[in-house]
Amino acid sequence: MKKDRESSVAPQRVSKMAVWIQAQQLQGDALHQMQSLYGQHFPIEVRHYLSQWIEGQLWDAIDLENPQEEFKAKRLLDSLIQELQNKAEHQVGEDGFLLKIKLGHYASQLKSTYDRCPLELVRCIKHILYTEQRLVREATNSSSPVGGMMDSMSQKYQQINQAFEELRLLTQDTENDLRKLQHNQEYFIIQYQESLRIQAQLTSLATLPPADRQLREPALLSKRATVEAWLTREANTLQKYRLDLAEKHQKTLQLLRKQQTIILDDELIQWKRRQQLAGNGGPPEGGLDILQSWCEKLAETIWQNRQQIRRAEHLRQQLPIPGPIEELLNELNSTITDIISALVTSTFIIEKQPPQVLKTQTKFAATVRLLVGGKLNVHMNPPQVKATIISEQQAKALLKNENTRNDSSGEILNNNCVMEYHQTTGTLSAHFRNMSLKRIKRSDRRGAESVTEEKFTILFESQFSVGGNELVFQVKTLSLPVVVIVHGSQDNNATATVLWDNAFAEPGRVPFLVPDKVLWPQLCDAINMKYKAEVQSNRGLSEENLVFLAQKAFSSSSNNPDDYRNMTMTWSQFNRESLPGRNFTFWQWFDGVMELTKKHLKPHWNDGAILGFVNKQQAQDMLMSKPNGTFLLRFSDSEIGGITIAWVAENPNKAGERMVWNLMPYTTKDFSIRSLADRISDLNHLLFLYPDRPKDEVFSKYYTPPLSKAVDGYVKPQIKQVVPEFTTANPDPASGNPTYMDHGASPAPVNHPHTYGIYPPMSDSMLDADGEFDLDDTMDVARHVEELLRRPVESQWGGQQS
Repeated sequence: MKKDRESSVAPQRVSKMAVWIQAQQLQGDALHQMQSLYGQHFPIEVRHYLSQWIEGQLWDAIDLENPQEEFKAKRLLDSLIQELQNKAEHQVGEDGFLLKIKLGHYASQLKSTYDRCPLELVRCIKHILYTEQRLVREATNSSSPVGGMMDSMSQKYQQINQAFEELRLLTQDTENDLRKLQHNQEYFIIQYQESLRIQAQLTSLATLPPADRQLREPALLSKRATVEAWLTREANTLQKYRLDLAEKHQKTLQLLRKQQTIILDDELIQWKRRQQLAGNGGPPEGGLDILQSWCEKLAETIWQNRQQIRRAEHLRQQLPIPGPIEELLNELNSTITDIISALVTSTFIIEKQPPQVLKTQTKFAATVRLLVGGKLNVHMNPPQVKATIISEQQAKALLKNENTRNDSSGEILNNNCVMEYHQTTGTLSAHFRNMSLKRIKRSDRRGAESVTEEKFTILFESQFSVGGNELVFQVKTLSLPVVVIVHGSQDNNATATVLWDNAFAEPGRVPFLVPDKVLWPQLCDAINMKYKAEVQSNRGLSEENLVFLAQKAFSSSSNNPDDYRNMTMTWSQFNRESLPGRNFTFWQWFDGVMELTKKHLKPHWNDGAILGFVNKQQAQDMLMSKPNGTFLLRFSDSEIGGITIAWVAENPNKAGERMVWNLMPYTTKDFSIRSLADRISDLNHLLFLYPDRPKDEVFSKYYTPPLSKAVDGYVKPQIKQVVPEFTTANPDPASGNPTYMDHGASPAPVNHPHTYGIYPPMSDSMLDADGEFDLDDTMDVARHVEELLRRPVESQWGGQQS
């Protein structure tokens, strides 16, 4: 479900109760922008007199795309109207009487406007609050010392705004020149008509007697000569005016092109790149408000200049004067049409991308938006947008303008949507809410490429006209690459394809080329970004973690990070070839770690309780220098999505010798039965989390509270972890029963003065000679725990009859 974008792109919130107070301190353009938010749809007086109430409501809690939330919006509307009426009733005095009438009128107005569409009120107020917060934040940042990045951004925005001001002045200048030209041309035509009248009089003299003709002819000839001389001079002047105006328009269009390049080829492309990286877990791409305001200013300026050029063309047609102006005007017309075409086609964008791993027969959503739609009044005849899925090859052909005969690579249900105009926000967009990919047609794959490496894209296309059908635009935009799957088991491999593409796609590439190999640090950045996003943690991968991953990826033993800085990793190494001695790839292993951590280990990872990225030998070296009962948590090398506990304890077979033991890896299935913290609590031989933290200090806040006493004669059984091979040196005094270690050890003998009484080892076919585990022989963990618990539970509660 789509969350409101405006509420999700402003992490640095302005203190809520202070927003309106600070907004009233805005100056210049910012104050003008703030004032323009208000009108009949939401009067500024309502904002002022109900500022505390408005800023105290949970507007962000309402999902605008969910019609079922309408009742919440209706409650807020009713509350707003009630607050206004209360405010009106408490007004006293002469001034209060007028305000009472005004506020009462606003209450009625808001009810009639939004009673049938209360979600639009929520959309309106969210937009107002978001924009006010942004304006206040920008004003605060510009007046206080901030980082270099903010300084450069402010400087860049200032340059863009200065260019718009220059364009405004140039456009105003050419408008004045055009009016002057029109005035002069109109006077020229009057004088030209006068010359025609004089000529007609001279012609009529031929019918007069010679004496009368000689009497009147000299004056008329003199007058004609004067007018014709003026006309000749004025024609040259008009031609110069026209040329000067054309040159000014050339200058304006040159600056327009430059400004449009900055906004479309720099700012909008950067936004799209941020959107792509957000697909890998990067920060949100940010709202489109600033970009839309720039694009609308461009559209407005372009349209004004286009109308001026058309008027200049009309003046030329009214009074043709030989010269180069006709060719110049044709060139200007062509240029301005190219500029506005580029603007319109480039600002038809995907605001909310469809999922990049797309499962057939599953509902999905997307939103497309035309950033200049409101300014060009496209919504007066709302265009329809169509979505089609096409292959990589079809996307290439499309960008080459080759005839693709409207081919598609599948069938999308509910793939047509009309663009809607939202008056309050000034946005024109189409929300595809219930699309579903019914079927997919795959192409012949190359070599080792699997179905999860095949890329498709969703093509959105529309057609509309502007300026009373003066210009007709066919617009198209492609989604980020999508990988189509038919089963959840394909998800992790499809995610790998998407991750690689999002991370390493280059601007302006041929669809959907990506490098076959990348530098290891580049890949580290990508997987670290993904890891933090998936686990939802600020604790990312440390340099030590990345060295561990490099050792795994390159089968290396070096602990020096510098040894990996210039190494490259290929796509095949990443997710096509299995790791040495394993039946899974590097990515499949890493993805399993992310999934396990996200679902079950997030708080422990955030607490720093999980070292995780440590191999067996490193764990052994680290633990052997610590007291008995010290343990650490590391991700399993041998099993996808597994984590094991390694601890140091006495060797039960040899007094005075210590060993490092490793439990069989836990997986999601295990933690769905009993949590990690509870399992650690169960094992009383685990005393200190590496290096020296008492385990209860770290994990006790996550322990499950003890079960309540029996009710109505029934007692709930409790699952506890036991280790059957060995009893612990520290039995649980409360239970009166020994606790067991259930898995084998990694032998690491060393003499130690402390010894503990330990039961002899029990043979276990799950352990291999080196203490590793044969995964093919492991039994279902839930059944294993159930069997281990059956005898104690039966003996303890055998007397109870259920």
